[in-house]
Amino acid sequence: MRISLIVLGLLAALGAVQALGQTSPRDKLDNRPLDNPPLEKVRFGTNWVAQAEHGGFYQALADGTYRKFGLDVTIVPGGPLVNNRILLPVGKLDFFMSANSLQSFDAVAQGIPTVAVAASFQKDPQVLIAHPDVHTFDQLKRRTLFISKEGMASHFLWLKAEFGFNESRVKPYTFNPQPFLADKNSAMQGYATSEPFAIEQFAGFKPRVFLLADHGFNAYSTLIETRRELVERRPDLVQRFVDASAIGWYHYLYGDSRPGNELIKQQNPEMTDQLLNYSIARMKHYGIVDSGDAVTLGIGAMTDANMQSFFDKMVRAGVVKADLDYRRAYTLQFVNKGVGVELRPQQEMPPTLDAPLTPVAPLTKVPSLTSEIPLTTDTPAK
Repeated sequence: MRISLIVLGLLAALGAVQALGQTSPRDKLDNRPLDNPPLEKVRFGTNWVAQAEHGGFYQALADGTYRKFGLDVTIVPGGPLVNNRILLPVGKLDFFMSANSLQSFDAVAQGIPTVAVAASFQKDPQVLIAHPDVHTFDQLKRRTLFISKEGMASHFLWLKAEFGFNESRVKPYTFNPQPFLADKNSAMQGYATSEPFAIEQFAGFKPRVFLLADHGFNAYSTLIETRRELVERRPDLVQRFVDASAIGWYHYLYGDSRPGNELIKQQNPEMTDQLLNYSIARMKHYGIVDSGDAVTLGIGAMTDANMQSFFDKMVRAGVVKADLDYRRAYTLQFVNKGVGVELRPQQEMPPTLDAPLTPVAPLTKVPSLTSEIPLTTDTPAK
């Protein structure tokens, strides 16, 4: 895992940051914040263009949840030419949306003074996508696999170590599904909430989708990261942002998501209602946000056991070094308090994935897909 020269230069400019004292975070959330609290400006950087996978944050902004917690939040979207990650350690952002646990481990390895304070996704949405004749995960080992350079350095090493996948069957993935569509004996990487939609719309068939998280790749995803000095100096601010974001996700998944979606479309005019609805349905179906420990501990939950389990797997796969102090990558100080769990409907059922999609105008060409999640600080991430 390499860090860019830009980040090294920025870190050199940081110097030592002196903690200005620490106060204890609230032990229990008051879901009725004070009327008209003074608003504190907060800048939150995402790792890709606005989309449903960021919906909880946009919902909290659009429906006033952040303001109820005394926060005047500005969401700074990422993109193919934007790397918001490098802006966090130098104070240009207060919080950043990290791709998954590996980025948090990488920060420790590179001495970047950031820490994960919540995990919005219990499951990483990374998938392998195959043609309809593939019925089992094991069958993928006998297919040509289109995997990106970043994927080869992360989840493919895990596939190789845990399941015996072979590099000889790998071809470069260029964020375009055309090679996959042309080769019926192939599979490709993707994101559960986007690439299958594009394939179904263009090619007219429902691909087989294998969520790596359901086969043991138990990374957290869409983590909230901040600087260590902010955790030490302003734990109250961190707590309010984490709590409000969690409530935003409950509102987005189980309430009226239209305010968040409208804000997403304002920041990303290419986004459509159909893709937004598709992505929300997939997040709920696969339990991307609200499953596992989050069911009882609340959205954003993290545990030492999960972090150690994933770290051990990455060590066995050769992705990270065994002597890395991975425990410095995160803190449980602000999560696992059950914030917002009462907002989940008791009888919430996952939507069926077999329901046909609303017809749209046919695509005239295969879309170029950009849902890769690079894992180092060199590259922008989705």
